[in-house]
Amino acid sequence: MDRRHFLKMSAALAGTSLMPSFAGSAFAKTSLKFDSYISETAGPSWIDEWFMKELETRTNGEVSIRRYWAGSLNKVGEHLAAVRDKTSEMSLISPGYYQVELPVTRGLEWYFRMERADSLQLVCRDVYEQFEPLRDEWEKRHRAKVLYWTNWNYAPLVMRDPINSIDDIKGKKIRGYGIATDVIERLGGIAVPMAAPDVYQALERGVLDGVYGFDFVTAVAYKLHEVAPNFYDIGDGPHAPATTVMNIDVWNGLSPDVQQVAKELADELYAGKFTEIYDKVLLDYVKKVTAEGGKLYTLSDEEKARAKALVQPAEVQAWVDTVAKPAGIDGAAMQKLIDAAIEKHAPQGKMLRPYEIAQSLK
Repeated sequence: MDRRHFLKMSAALAGTSLMPSFAGSAFAKTSLKFDSYISETAGPSWIDEWFMKELETRTNGEVSIRRYWAGSLNKVGEHLAAVRDKTSEMSLISPGYYQVELPVTRGLEWYFRMERADSLQLVCRDVYEQFEPLRDEWEKRHRAKVLYWTNWNYAPLVMRDPINSIDDIKGKKIRGYGIATDVIERLGGIAVPMAAPDVYQALERGVLDGVYGFDFVTAVAYKLHEVAPNFYDIGDGPHAPATTVMNIDVWNGLSPDVQQVAKELADELYAGKFTEIYDKVLLDYVKKVTAEGGKLYTLSDEEKARAKALVQPAEVQAWVDTVAKPAGIDGAAMQKLIDAAIEKHAPQGKMLRPYEIAQSLK
């Protein structure tokens, strides 16, 4: 008997003497806390909300999840420890905020190596399955079960004033996040660390000239286009791998049926639901930003090639030499797996970048 048939039969027979004796293997009432430092309208939140809603629905309401958005339970930078210590059972984790705690995962963070965000998701999944030190970092060191890999779609360079080339970035004060700060500096800009809620005012006052490493959806949700209306595709590819995790003891305590539903949902994300969700969100946000005065541009192919040459392969090699090697990680082996995964998945990438969507609407 398949699981869905079993659930339907169980519901019909509940409360009668005909209830199967093995019904204890079905769903037990489970209440979970999901904790995110971002708002429900930010980039990956659309993916997380779909997963949680479907998990509740497909377990017939036996799993319920309380959502704590925008740091309402734990602050930025506290979520990895919160999951490990069971302060929250589930959380979105963006590795850029945990550079010391997640040295292996940092090997997945880079720019200018591939084109599409949906391909990046699959690359992360494959490397996680293949590279044991990466799994150990999450499951053993931080007691976190990776439910699925996600990312922050695309991160255009957002500028107060127009630019025409990479040279125009030199000397500009640009807010960065994670490895994006390295890109800013390699392109000649001045990377400025700053909490996301402070960015709008900093742009408005001229403290910042621009923002990078701020995904497109979140940038529009924060209304950055009101004070920095120029969005540039610099050819950098997808932005910021992230993952949604669950405390591993909580995961192990779930019934096999609930675990199976969660695995099926992750498989659906990897099989195209991730792209489907983001395609709609990106389209809606492109329409919104252009209607409200934002401008989407792209640098020339020549300028994109210049930018790439300034960043890669130096960025990856810096991780191998300064992060992986001191931590006893075989960085070269991990990057070899990444190269193979990129070769496998990059040709199938479909998710359009904001500039491409804007062009398709003309």
